[in-house]
Order: sequence, then C-alpha cells, then structure tokens
Amino acid sequence: MKLAISIGDLNGIGIEIALTSHEEIKKLCHPLYIINDAMLEQASTLLGLPIPKDFETYSAGEDFTITPSQATKESGQYAYDSFLTAIALCQQNITQGIVTLPINKEAWDKAGVEYKGHTDMLADVFSKEAIMMIGCEKLFVALFTHHIPLKEVPNNIKSQPLKHFMTSLYHEIKEEKIGVLGLNPHAGDNGVIGDEEKEIKKAIKEANEELMDDIFVGPLVPDTAFTPAMRKKIKYFVCMYHDQGLIPTKALYFDEGINVSLNLPIIRTSVDHGTAYDKAYHDSNPSILSYLNAIKEAVRLGIKRKKFKI
Repeated sequence: MKLAISIGDLNGIGIEIALTSHEEIKKLCHPLYIINDAMLEQASTLLGLPIPKDFETYSAGEDFTITPSQATKESGQYAYDSFLTAIALCQQNITQGIVTLPINKEAWDKAGVEYKGHTDMLADVFSKEAIMMIGCEKLFVALFTHHIPLKEVPNNIKSQPLKHFMTSLYHEIKEEKIGVLGLNPHAGDNGVIGDEEKEIKKAIKEANEELMDDIFVGPLVPDTAFTPAMRKKIKYFVCMYHDQGLIPTKALYFDEGINVSLNLPIIRTSVDHGTAYDKAYHDSNPSILSYLNAIKEAVRLGIKRKKFKI
C-alpha cells in the first residue's frame, strides 16, 4: 500500500521521526514523503542524520530556512502545502492514504491558514462531516464535538445529528459494540443533573433501530466508562466533547495513541502528539510508536475498505 506522508512542521520533531523510522515503516507500506529535496537535505544536516537511499520524496511547498523549535509563518505554510499535496495525490489515486506528522496550530495561523487542524480542513475539502477518532487498538474514542468551546457543547447535543454521527461511525469501523458516554456527571441521573442524556438516549435508540442491532450502548456514566472491566467488553466509545475522550486515552496510552479521520473518501491517520518544539533538533531520540501505529492503522483501514468496499 502506497501512503503519502505529510511531513508536518519542519521546525518540529516530525522530520526526525520520519528519518529514524524509515527502515521500520518501509516494512509496512510504501511511503512517499511529501517534502522537496532541498528541505530534506537541510533538515538532515541540522539533525546530523543520513537520508536513506530509498527515501522517496514528492516535492511540495516553497523552500525556507528551518528555525528549530519556533512556530513560524514559513513552517506553517510548508506544513499546509505538504498536506494539501498529499490530499491531491490521494484524489488522483497515486497514493492510497495519508499519514500526517504533527503540525503546529500557531504556525498555521501565522501563515494565514483558515483551518484549526487536519480534520477541519479535510471536512471542508470533501464537504463531509469528518469524524475524529483518537486512541490505539486497545481503546478508541470518537469525538462528537471536538475543537469548540466547552460552553457550546450542550447546545450541540441533539438526537438527529448524534444519531447520524453514530451510524456513520459504525459503517466505518464495523464494531459489534460501541459505548456512548453521557455528558453530565452520573449520566444525568435521569434528569436530576441535566437533561442532555434524553437526546443521547433517543439517538442511541434510533441508531440501533436503523442498524437493526444493539450496537450502541449507553448513555454510560463518564467516570466509570473507561475502567478495566468496561474496556474488556468495549474498546470503542463515542464521547461528547474533546477532553472527555482524550484525557483517558492519553492517560492510559499516551505513547501509543493516534488520530484517525473517518467518514471521508480517503484514508487519513496521524500521530497523536504535537511538534515537541522543546525536543526538536536536540538529540531527543523521539519515540516512533505513535507513528508506527498510525501507519499500521492506515494499512488496516485500507484492507477493511477493500473487504467491505467502503
């Protein structure tokens, strides 16, 4: 499977991860790194790392001077251009998916990029509601809302959009049981601590009726949903907001976690960590586990799409 590797913010840790993990990655897929040769040589010189002979690249973006550990307009623009090129390669069927190395949102903002991140951009490019799923093979969470202020979450919990989100998620992952968290403490205690769970219950009921199976379970009490006993039964959960899902997954599996964009015509996975400016270009020997898992998940999704003809 040929995967486009969006190179991310070159002032950060992503290019070091790409170079040091190449021998492992090429055993799993055929990687095509979206970076031009001049930028690759500049980064490898700064890092003191050799460029593997079979490190295949595809040119994108304008050359600039790498400024290690800084969020700059130039690094943001290059990361954006690399991702945009990776999307185009998938649309042309040159590659079968995208794996993204980390960007910096401040750098994107300095470059005038209108999106907060990869998922928002993909949703706009394909005019689809992209589903953000975070985790690893031991635990995945799908975020019904993600990059919005917490105060706006309750008003967004309506049965019909949530039902559509859940059925779309099921068609992407084909899991037999998926847990759905409540929003409030104690999952509302039957309306004593909020009534958003009424909308969640309705969405679960209607989604299961549409799928003609009891796929979705809940609303689950948020503070007990991720206990070891529960995770033995269920590995996929729908969460109502960003931190409700990310706190448990990062607490349990920080180094292993990945980000997956679902409900799109292309496959996209990513590392679930940032640019690590504090470590970039500082002989940091970064962990490549998240990146390896992102590659593996992209390949797994590619196989599943062929099997189910998604």
